[in-house]
Amino acid sequence: MTDPWITGGPKTPPMYKTDLAAIGPIDVLLVTHAHVDHIGDAPAVAKANNIKLYGPADMVTPLTTLGILPADLGRRFNKTGRVNPVPGIAVTAVQAEHSSLLVWKNPATEKMESHPAGEPMGYIIELENGFKIWHMGDTGLFSDMKFISEHYKPDLVMVPIGGNFTMAPDDAAFALRTWIKPKMVIPMHYNSNPMTKGTLAEFQAAMKGGNIKIIPMTEGETVQF
Repeated sequence: MTDPWITGGPKTPPMYKTDLAAIGPIDVLLVTHAHVDHIGDAPAVAKANNIKLYGPADMVTPLTTLGILPADLGRRFNKTGRVNPVPGIAVTAVQAEHSSLLVWKNPATEKMESHPAGEPMGYIIELENGFKIWHMGDTGLFSDMKFISEHYKPDLVMVPIGGNFTMAPDDAAFALRTWIKPKMVIPMHYNSNPMTKGTLAEFQAAMKGGNIKIIPMTEGETVQF
């Protein structure tokens, strides 16, 4: 599970929005950065499944020091770091061009507080059979996307296309067609926020004529490879 914004997500299927346990057991939990639509229910998922929350070192630290997450369930690492959260799975943190801030309601004062939360990440997730997924997290364009692709050779890329906070559809298409050239792509981070106006149709149009397979997904859908 990556960036589980579930109970607060406006498009979460009702069966999960009111019952995190309905998702089923979680083996690996990754968070790319601390914005609410990414960290979301991650601490609750970690505690319910008694698993570690893996994320940027300077995001995990305030989660534990503020008492949001038990210290033994936080696992700190950082960009270019690699971890093996369970046997057979390798997760490598890579660059993302974005920001990270933890907003938390202090139970003692009932006031909202803002805490620095390290730098955002993307993840290269290598499964037992060698299949590699690049979850970009939230990011804008950066030229080292080419290096990351050439070095890690992802089979599937999950790319944000919403604009405003991340790449817009045309920028995402440029990165995929010019630098990354994966076999498959799942567009994400669009159609859930009035400020993320990029659309699937715009992305598909910008990708037209290429041989990268676009896999659109809707909330609650499962795709197998």
